[in-house]
Amino acid sequence: MKTSFNLLKKGLLALCCSSLFFYSCSTSKKVSTVAEPKVQSDLPKAAKEFRAAWVASVANINWPSKPGLSTAEQQKEAIFLLDFLKNNNFNAVIFQVRPQADALYKSNLEPWSVFLTGKQGQAPDPYYDPLQFWIEAAHDRGLELHVWLNPYRAHHSSGKTITEASIVKKRPDLVVKLKDGQYWMDPTNKGTQDHAAAVVKDIVKRYDIDGVHFDDYFYPYDSYNGGADFPDEAGWAAYQKSGGKLSRGDWRRQGVNQFIERVYKEIKAEKKYVKFGLSPFGIWKPGYPASIEGMDQYNKLYADAKFWLNKGWIDYFTPQLYWGVNTIKQSFPVLLGWWASENTMGRHLWPGMNVGLGGDDKNVDEVINQIMITRGMVPNSMGAVHWSIAGLTKHEKLIKGIVEGPYKKQALVPASPWLDDKAPAAPVVKTDVQQGQLKISWNHADAKDVFRWVVYYQYGNTWNYVVLNRQDRFLVKSILEAGVKLNKIAVSAVDRTGNESEKMAVLL
Repeated sequence: MKTSFNLLKKGLLALCCSSLFFYSCSTSKKVSTVAEPKVQSDLPKAAKEFRAAWVASVANINWPSKPGLSTAEQQKEAIFLLDFLKNNNFNAVIFQVRPQADALYKSNLEPWSVFLTGKQGQAPDPYYDPLQFWIEAAHDRGLELHVWLNPYRAHHSSGKTITEASIVKKRPDLVVKLKDGQYWMDPTNKGTQDHAAAVVKDIVKRYDIDGVHFDDYFYPYDSYNGGADFPDEAGWAAYQKSGGKLSRGDWRRQGVNQFIERVYKEIKAEKKYVKFGLSPFGIWKPGYPASIEGMDQYNKLYADAKFWLNKGWIDYFTPQLYWGVNTIKQSFPVLLGWWASENTMGRHLWPGMNVGLGGDDKNVDEVINQIMITRGMVPNSMGAVHWSIAGLTKHEKLIKGIVEGPYKKQALVPASPWLDDKAPAAPVVKTDVQQGQLKISWNHADAKDVFRWVVYYQYGNTWNYVVLNRQDRFLVKSILEAGVKLNKIAVSAVDRTGNESEKMAVLL
């Protein structure tokens, strides 16, 4: 009996040793299957599409919700909007920082905005710089931040009292009064151009922005001046007296053309990677193309937007195509196709879309159709800018339709090769397997050249990816997900102008 017991004990011990040896080997084997990272070029690519929304400060349309909010309340509202964009797979925000020759940032050239604190010239209390706050919060969420400026509006009708800090009082030689109570800076006046260009240059120099953006307010709309012509008689008379030969319309357009070219060149001289974007009225002239009717921006706003696009004085062009697909006289795809035919320099064409018409099924379908039409008509650089963020936050069905449809996956901002076509170096990648989890970590020899990271991963035969922000340095993935094994991961770096590095891949 004792002999039998000893034999049984020896057998159990041998079995245990064998099991331990097998477990040790299998564990070791499991770790050793993580190969050394190496560059691999035949992997899928992340989607590339500009997805932005306008955030308007004039008249407190979007942010802050009303003037005079506390610093904490303003910041809370800003974070809500930026989180909303990030969580719904947007990658950029166009933030209005100069609504009426004033500033939502610390400026020595113009006063603090009334729409911020309730009193023009009064800084936030407790003090903070809203633009700096927005930039850092946006970048921490992987969003580009484009500053939106109105180059010529000096005082908006909702801007309350004209204070001594206003340019209306400080530089009366630059402004004219319109019949609706607004004041406008004269675009042909060299002093206007010098001042507005200095404001742009100051922002580009001092802030870590990704773009500068002008909208459609060049010369004012007729309704602002009761249908009367723009009151620039003094400047026009002086031009004629000096021997000028242009017609009045051409003289006005020439002034705006000079300003647009100047701003573009000055931005590039300061920081080449900062994009310059324009969102003009969606129709250049009635009859272009033939079926189009509507307002004539060429002869009313004196904005020769086609000329700027032809010249390549912009990096992205966002005509405000706020009409429906089936609006025959202002059809979205017909106008988009015409602007695309004029994009002779191959700049980004990211149309403006109106998301403020409601959140019913019809408008959800309209917006999704416009996004899909844009992808089909401008496939080499897809994108859209949505007016405005309020339409997205207000209409739950609309944003749900967008994020469960065309924006279901994250996207990178398309590259701008005319600004920079050199991709960053590939990141240095490390992996560590622990308790069924793979920790992927990475670093970079020149981290300042990186704005985003992309981690690609393959379960079974299916690839997916996640776009992470500049501060992220690791990601944890399960070795098994729904019973499917993680086979391969790869990491790439993306710079400020959208260039993606080679992918550093690891085979499991």
